[in-house]
Amino acid sequence: MGDTRPDEVLPARNLEAIKSVRYFVVENLRSARRFLKSVDRNICIDDLNMVELNEHTPAADVEAMLDPLAAGHDIGVISEAGCPAVADPGADLVAAAQRRGYEVVPLVGPSSIIMSLMASGFNGQSFAFVGYLPVEASRRAAAMKTMQQEIRSRRRTQIFIETPYRNNRLIDELTRTLPGDMLLCVASDITGPQQQIVTLPLSQWRARTYDYNKRPTIFLLYS
Repeated sequence: MGDTRPDEVLPARNLEAIKSVRYFVVENLRSARRFLKSVDRNICIDDLNMVELNEHTPAADVEAMLDPLAAGHDIGVISEAGCPAVADPGADLVAAAQRRGYEVVPLVGPSSIIMSLMASGFNGQSFAFVGYLPVEASRRAAAMKTMQQEIRSRRRTQIFIETPYRNNRLIDELTRTLPGDMLLCVASDITGPQQQIVTLPLSQWRARTYDYNKRPTIFLLYS
């Protein structure tokens, strides 16, 4: 998601809920603190209890993060960017809460995966989010060919992401690996001030000048 004021992308109910919660499980402490202050400058960060849950967190540590629930407190989950528990380590906490019978309340909010699909013009009835493509060259090319087969045989939109500093290289690789008539949507800085969502055949991307370096971006393929 883009760096946008919370009240421009989140419902009032979410913002009020944030102000009432004192326990948070977050993907990144620094960005979570910054986000909470942007919601309400009167929030005292030092009064909050925050613990990190990310790709480096040992699985054995997740269950203990639910302890405040046993004491009657609510817990809020904050993603680094995007929608909590969707392509996000927060899903592990939600799974643990479900196993223990706690109520889980999803709040309405933006998902860059869904918003990019909405704006792409691609099939929204059948789609797959495949996450990051492999880094190793031969496996990466094979993954692209697999997506091509999924699109051709099942008419299933393929959605994926890349480390932002490799965005430009990924587009170049797609144009060299897949047929020129295949459609690529590049959805960048969604909800942000420089939002740009463009769908073109790969043949046109090959001839196009672009720069998505270090910009949060979602990629979608279809035909």
